[in-house]
Amino acid sequence: MSNLPGARRFIVRRAIDNSCMSHTAPVVITFAAGSSLERESDRRSDLPIYRNGPPGTFVRLGNTRISLPTDQIVSADEISGRVSVAFGGMRFTGVEEGRLTFVRERELHPEEQLSPARSFRMTLAPEWVASIHQDGRDVWPP
Repeated sequence: MSNLPGARRFIVRRAIDNSCMSHTAPVVITFAAGSSLERESDRRSDLPIYRNGPPGTFVRLGNTRISLPTDQIVSADEISGRVSVAFGGMRFTGVEEGRLTFVRERELHPEEQLSPARSFRMTLAPEWVASIHQDGRDVWPP
């Protein structure tokens, strides 16, 4: 992930040990040109909210808003109209029914901080994605 001037960047730190894992993230997805990053703001409340999960993270590509599993993101960059997102506990499993498919392998946060409605599988249209790197290797496009 880059620290170039003008780049939008946010890092989600692991709740367990407060470390950033962007350099060791198992999966890094670089989205197609023209993509931008959106993150919902945290909604503060005077009432305790149990297992609501983190605010949403999205990639915008034209009129398409792509939802990402925020609790799995260890870093994200937006540079020159292209978004790259590193996921700490996801695995790319291949193309299924024409969609790039990823599964949640492990959690990065304690169970009580996660939404019970979280997804365990993420699918993306191939045209949304420029490249996928897994364990330091290019794995898509083939």
